[in-house]
Amino acid sequence: MKLEKFQGNPIVSPNEKNDWESLVTCNPGVFYDNGIFYMLYRAAGNDDEHVIRLGLATSKDGFHFERISDQPVFGPEANNFDSGCVEDPRIVKFDSEYYVTYAYRPFPPGQYWKFAHDVVKVPEVGADAPAAIAKNLGNTGLAVTTDFKNFRRLGRLTSPVLDDRDVILFPEKINGQYVLMHRPKQYIGEKYGVKYPSIWLKFSDDLLNWEDKESHLLLTGIEGSWEEKIGGSTPPLKTDYGWLVIYHGVENGGLGYYRAGAILLDLENPLKIISKAPDFILEPEYDYEIEGYYKGCVFPTGNVIINDTLYVYYGGADKYIGVATCNIHELIKSFKKV
Repeated sequence: MKLEKFQGNPIVSPNEKNDWESLVTCNPGVFYDNGIFYMLYRAAGNDDEHVIRLGLATSKDGFHFERISDQPVFGPEANNFDSGCVEDPRIVKFDSEYYVTYAYRPFPPGQYWKFAHDVVKVPEVGADAPAAIAKNLGNTGLAVTTDFKNFRRLGRLTSPVLDDRDVILFPEKINGQYVLMHRPKQYIGEKYGVKYPSIWLKFSDDLLNWEDKESHLLLTGIEGSWEEKIGGSTPPLKTDYGWLVIYHGVENGGLGYYRAGAILLDLENPLKIISKAPDFILEPEYDYEIEGYYKGCVFPTGNVIINDTLYVYYGGADKYIGVATCNIHELIKSFKKV
């Protein structure tokens, strides 16, 4: 079963009137609360450094969004751990506060689509500079807000010696513990039992205390398929059937098209996969998903369920934002047991 794409896609495109979002608007975190869809989206202008920030847009119907401000609501902070860029937000809510995991680098990555695959700009530093600085590694931070306009940085969630993005929190405790999904690129080889970067889970008593917690393998790629290299995409959604988790998969070991798949996890034991979509549920098809800064990419980062309708928000070709929907019951019933 495939998701149905909104005919009005892309729903958000670069805005030439604002320098900071004139080139890129993609990979949005979305949360629905009290009749409003809140969207934090990744944005960048046409600067060589490629500084990445977050903008805010809202909607009442989930399809037509309006920007809230001509200024970003969250951006890199000088002389802080995330001073280079902030990107790819994923949003969950605990009590009255929204917690946002976001990828960051200590230095801007540069216009990466002009470089070799997985290459970013690195600074000139001394021989003793830590890896996070010397390699300009992608890590993950945590921020909290009550209004999506004012944020408090809580700190780094991932190891400073790993490239560890696609970090997503489950939206509630399970058996008294917080649960975190992550995708460390270096967790490959015989030691880890996987050939390609995979999806892992951690458990903790505190939302900032993850680094010394054991990683448990949840899902790995399938060689020769559309999902050789995988990673988490959207925050898990609790359903009557289990936790719905949408993930992204990339063919050719990470060099080809980005598509999206889905799995269902046990509500009490999220390391137990109940069922899995038999094929991808979303793939690049249209110009806004193929002609951009990554040619052939759908990258979901936000999802909500309202009145049995699943809304999935995704970046298209690292340049645009689209939305696709389906009936949640029909989707899960199309899964196959594993």
